[in-house]
Amino acid sequence: MLGAFVRAFRTPDLRNKLLFTLFILTLFRLGAVIPAPGINSAAIRDQMEALQAGDATGVYDLVNLFSGGALLQLAVFALGVMPYITASIIINLLTVVIPRLEALKKEGQAGQAKITQYTRYLTLMLSVLQSTSIVAMARTNLLFQGIIPVQAYMPNQDIITLVTMVFVMTAGTMLVMWFGELITERGVGNGMSLLIFTTVIAVLPSTILGMYEERSVWAFIIICIAALALVTAVIFMEQAQRRIPVQYAKRMVGRRMYGGSSTYIPLKVNQAGIIPVIFASSMLFLPQMIINLVGPESDNVVIRTLQSYFLTGDHPVYMTTFFLMIVGFAFFYVAITFNPVEVADNMKKYGGFIPGIRPGRPTAEYLDYVLKRLTTPGSLYLGVIALLPMVALGATGASMSFAFGGTSVLIMVGVGLDTVKQIESHLQQRNYEGFLR
Repeated sequence: MLGAFVRAFRTPDLRNKLLFTLFILTLFRLGAVIPAPGINSAAIRDQMEALQAGDATGVYDLVNLFSGGALLQLAVFALGVMPYITASIIINLLTVVIPRLEALKKEGQAGQAKITQYTRYLTLMLSVLQSTSIVAMARTNLLFQGIIPVQAYMPNQDIITLVTMVFVMTAGTMLVMWFGELITERGVGNGMSLLIFTTVIAVLPSTILGMYEERSVWAFIIICIAALALVTAVIFMEQAQRRIPVQYAKRMVGRRMYGGSSTYIPLKVNQAGIIPVIFASSMLFLPQMIINLVGPESDNVVIRTLQSYFLTGDHPVYMTTFFLMIVGFAFFYVAITFNPVEVADNMKKYGGFIPGIRPGRPTAEYLDYVLKRLTTPGSLYLGVIALLPMVALGATGASMSFAFGGTSVLIMVGVGLDTVKQIESHLQQRNYEGFLR
């Protein structure tokens, strides 16, 4: 593997892609530590240990994770990639229900460019909304739950300063989106995925150090071994797939013979990826935000019910709901992203067929049957992986942290494997051995 790394940097165009990717990631991390105008970051850093020990971070753990810790520092990139992720999910869902978007999706590269433009517009609107909410919560001290005095980290609260903060955070989010597109076009790997990967691993050192300090040496070793076993299991499941053989019949076009080749349709066990976990986490983030906005002292029955079951992630009702939502979202997302009827029609159009299955409707029914059988263990795997760190950390008495949560593990493993495969494909084009050989 080390030799493959050396060969990767000896290849001029691949070396340029890797260096460009590292440069953009460095700029991204730099923006995550630069405070927004009007923010006294020193006051936040002085109280960060008390902040992490309290309950203030529990509500914003997911958003703080996807910002690489920039949210609770009120940095320029405080929102991170979360608005873009939300916008992409919304556009994917609307593609199913809006015929115009569905038609654009089928138009190829031109239609995809139009959908990307709509995603950018929606990202801008969500960035304005979320940055305004964050600034408003910071101004009223709902963001830090009273642990840090407002005057300490936001001494100037005039309207010009507040508008400037919203503007800078919104511009920072759009800059992050541009960084992701630059990496995708000129670098290595999927840009937004690599940015998410960077934000996740950015908080790992401090989290590991905190666990080492608060637990005994043997408990820390056991947690590390369990984490390695979890990563190994995730790698195995992420690589697992069902290959459905496809045979193309020979046909004459003019004087040339086409077809007669064999290929396969790769259906992954985890066909939905990380999206169902993000869906479920985002939905369960809403009750916690409602409790903070209304106030935990409210006498409302709904607020008290939410506070009893959904305020912390270690309650059995919260975990059960989280698991069921992940399973449900996995089936839903696979259903809207993989259309067996469309795949069967395309195969029939080009003379392809599955051995033993008639083309057309029987092929679509067979693909749907196989996909459901694959999605069942895949969705259960996602639910178990997402819940396992919560249960383990709760059983060992360690503080809950999204850095060791199932979301983080899935992101690190999934993006890491995808990036290595892309680098490997570049090496194999020049007859070099890849990383995984």
